[in-house]
Amino acid sequence: MRETRSDGELLRAIAADGDRRAFEELYRRYAPWLTARLRGRCADAGIVDDVVQETFLAVWRGSARYREEGPAGDAAGWLWRIGSRRLIDALRGDGARGRLRQTLARLRHRDEASAEERVLAGVEHGDLAGALTRLSPELRAVLQATVIDGLTTREAAVLLGIPPGTVKTRALRARKQLREALA
Repeated sequence: MRETRSDGELLRAIAADGDRRAFEELYRRYAPWLTARLRGRCADAGIVDDVVQETFLAVWRGSARYREEGPAGDAAGWLWRIGSRRLIDALRGDGARGRLRQTLARLRHRDEASAEERVLAGVEHGDLAGALTRLSPELRAVLQATVIDGLTTREAAVLLGIPPGTVKTRALRARKQLREALA
């Protein structure tokens, strides 16, 4: 029986030799997990499936570079960063109304909605929805990650690929702009 290779060994084999078996093993190991994580952020299974495929295509083509040393050494976190960025790009392409529909669809599948979620769901066509659509995509992404998805500042920073301080600054700017728009 063959010993299971580490994530780093698989990724090195893919990058160096285009090892198809290593790629298949990596895909079997992480595709279901990545799909489940992305479906928590997007209710559209078609978009999620496309993003998972694009993520692994980037790995196969070598357009995404993996580093084992330091905080980037976690293969799952590395794949999540690639996938989440591609998901954000895909959602930006759908426009604000598409994102709002996806958010509301995700809210309907939860047992207990938070106060923020109830407010968002109740004002789909009201002042808050309009104010949200006027925010820049960067500010909306931070609000979605921290308020709607409930991520910590550190988790949102990893997801969005920006420093934690930038997440905090963008969240403050977004809240200020929303307050001004709703005043």
